[in-house]
Amino acid sequence: MSTAKTQYPAHNDDIHSILDEASKVIVGKEEEIRLCLIAILSSGHVLLEGAPGLGKTSLIKTLAKLTGLNTNRIQFTNDLLPADILGASIYSKENENFRFHKGPIFSNFILADEINRATPKTQSACLQAMEEHKVNIDGQTYDLPQPFYVFATQNPSDNIGTFPLPESQLDRFFMRIAIGLPDRSAEREILKGKDRSTMIETLKPAISYEKLIALKKQVEQIHASEAIYDYLLDLVEKSRSLADGLSPRASQDFLLAAKANAFIDARDFVIPEDLQRTGIAIMNHRLGQSFGSVMTRGTEVAKQIIDSVSIA
Repeated sequence: MSTAKTQYPAHNDDIHSILDEASKVIVGKEEEIRLCLIAILSSGHVLLEGAPGLGKTSLIKTLAKLTGLNTNRIQFTNDLLPADILGASIYSKENENFRFHKGPIFSNFILADEINRATPKTQSACLQAMEEHKVNIDGQTYDLPQPFYVFATQNPSDNIGTFPLPESQLDRFFMRIAIGLPDRSAEREILKGKDRSTMIETLKPAISYEKLIALKKQVEQIHASEAIYDYLLDLVEKSRSLADGLSPRASQDFLLAAKANAFIDARDFVIPEDLQRTGIAIMNHRLGQSFGSVMTRGTEVAKQIIDSVSIA
């Protein structure tokens, strides 16, 4: 399965522009950028994992800028409270009633920085928001802006001061993407180039809100044949024989990711390679818990599943 830099179709200007501009800022991470865009086109949340200093936050900021969505950053710490994320009802002496003050989660694009530094109670504050795109506060339900994305960064689980994300929350992430060290040529380009923060600040949206919504609808219309459904179900069944396996939510995410990958390649139908290319990021965080919390193990099992299931 190739991870070489893709030549994007010339007529797909919006997709090409986002991928091209992001690659100028985040050097040597074309495949990771592509996977993030697949998640955006699929209305999915993303968990980026890697050691500090590898550009996880910069990648998310870059995508937020290029999509032009209203963005809030939440820095997760061990003293962060759920109300700091969701908001709270505050009593007004003047009006003699409680008024709800919205928290930072009321935004289109949430950068949840170092999410696993917060306590499980605070982490769980995001669960309903990620699944239902709404939150309940003091018996009242509040809808979140649409579209709604949570792009979270996570430090390795063996780092001091981290709390592992529960399986229920991991399953709500569309993908988990590993961010590793750049190769020598990419790091040379980083050293010789402009400051990344300055580059991000000067970025302009590459797509309008209306066009993004239209592209997401087009992705949903990508065709999947019965043979593709059979292959996908074979992958899902194999995952359940090796671990707790993929949930029905995960299998739906898997299909949608494959459709988005086909869309980026300017096809209106899914091929097995679409499932293979997106499968590791879709599966790794949903399999690793059965073998421990190390992401590497989940990735190994995901690769084993893809390698062992034949295409009919």
